[in-house]
Amino acid sequence: MGGVEFHTGLADPLALACRLLRKAQRQGIRLLVTVNAPRLAELDALLWTFEPQSFVPHVRMPGAPDAVAARTPIWLCEAVPSGPVPTVLVNLGAPAPASLAPFERVIELVSHDVDEAQAGRERWRAYKAQGLQIVHYPASAVGGARD
Repeated sequence: MGGVEFHTGLADPLALACRLLRKAQRQGIRLLVTVNAPRLAELDALLWTFEPQSFVPHVRMPGAPDAVAARTPIWLCEAVPSGPVPTVLVNLGAPAPASLAPFERVIELVSHDVDEAQAGRERWRAYKAQGLQIVHYPASAVGGARD
């Protein structure tokens, strides 16, 4: 496991996620995105519409046929599914996975919302307890987003 990146204090984590996912897809990187159910539907819709004349290929998991999932670079999930998964995890507020073994990299996107920030701190502590190296990018230092 290479480490964990925390992007905190974000005004619009879904907008940053869309840019991050677009960039990763263009670079041929496969990602698993974990997010709670209401935001999952919102992110799904945004990946179709956030940029005119553009679409970021993605699939909601579980539920997609294995052949579709195998050729789709971005998986949207409420939790880490069992079985083989992409090796980069982008988390938008879902609980930290029980095991980070399948992942080479974890990217946490944390809103400035008080409750979400507290949940992000709990995930930070969980990663630290596992001895993982954490790199922190506060929104104030990066303008709330990085491409």
